[in-house]
Amino acid sequence: MTKFSFVSALLVSSLFLFQLQLQAQDTLRNKKDGNYIFTVKKDIEANEVQNQNRTGTCWSFSALSFMESELMRMGKGKHKLSEMYIVRKAYEDKAENYVRMHGTANFSQGGAFHDIPHVIKKYGIVPQEAYKGLNYGLESHNHSEMEAALKGFLDAIIANKQGKLTTSWKPAFNAILDAYLGVVPENFTYQGKSYTPTSFAESLELNMDDYVIITSFTHHPFYENFVLEVPDNWIWAQAYNVPLDEMMTLMKDAMLNGYGIGWAADVSEKGFSFKNGLAIVPEDDAALKVRGKDSKHFNNAGADKEGTQFDSPGPEKEITQEMRQEAFDNYLTTDDHGMHFTGIVTDQEGNEYFIVKNSWGTEYNDCDGYFYASMPYVAYKTMNFMVHKDALPKALKKKM
Repeated sequence: MTKFSFVSALLVSSLFLFQLQLQAQDTLRNKKDGNYIFTVKKDIEANEVQNQNRTGTCWSFSALSFMESELMRMGKGKHKLSEMYIVRKAYEDKAENYVRMHGTANFSQGGAFHDIPHVIKKYGIVPQEAYKGLNYGLESHNHSEMEAALKGFLDAIIANKQGKLTTSWKPAFNAILDAYLGVVPENFTYQGKSYTPTSFAESLELNMDDYVIITSFTHHPFYENFVLEVPDNWIWAQAYNVPLDEMMTLMKDAMLNGYGIGWAADVSEKGFSFKNGLAIVPEDDAALKVRGKDSKHFNNAGADKEGTQFDSPGPEKEITQEMRQEAFDNYLTTDDHGMHFTGIVTDQEGNEYFIVKNSWGTEYNDCDGYFYASMPYVAYKTMNFMVHKDALPKALKKKM
């Protein structure tokens, strides 16, 4: 072999090994011994997976994860924003709404994607290091006692035994929040600069008016905004309604063009198994079984589930607009959980799935806290999604 031939052969060999390494990096499984073989089609940069623990604050964790990825996409750097700051400020406005509605409005740990633009526009935002929201002697989030204290206090105020509300109820309510989550900083230092919550939000240059919420239901006209009738939509914010096939196209095109998505969905289905790293809608319902319950994750979404289709890909149902609507009308699709789409993969049979970043920590599955949602599952169980308006086609932007 000549020197030239040897160098050429070495170069070809090196390139082959490099291609194998890339393929290995881009090939994923739903679980350690799973036979779903995923190839990455699009991957969007995101911060580390967080853990909402025993709180109903997925809406804040998922929406801020989405916003953090947006900052990276726009070249604004990597920032970890405070979920508990959003939760704290939302509670303040929820309380006023609950009192004004004489206790007939929703007051709970839940929320919706609309809450994040609402809070940031009104109160600003802070980095996580400036407000961690753990002021009650625990190392991880648990809002059970705090929620009971807050709601009990408000119910006593609404009872109005004095015949007139005093000027003290709001400061007293905020004092409970201070005790559990900590006092909100008026000023803080971050990366060597001094900020207020408002000035920090301005420094990030995140325009909350650039984000839209989209859904698909037939009980309201398409191509119009309407108030999505779910309990956690306490500010009665509106979503834009499009047909199902258009909704799915919008989501896939946005991802392929580099835009992340905040995803609100029902996770109570048998085919949703975080432990198995999948959200699917098998053609045969009998193919899956649920064992036991999991009160830690709402609607038993973390319960043990088994079936052959969690091991290898199989046929899934063809989802129609009518199926979506019927499930929503009959409480079979409910507003359970907020998550973050960070990419698209295909399995060995060519089926597409969204890569979903969850907020249940990294210890409960083999995907480091992520899982894969099939297109039929997303079509069937999506409540709504949040995306930057520039991800939408020009024709739709004009309609909106």
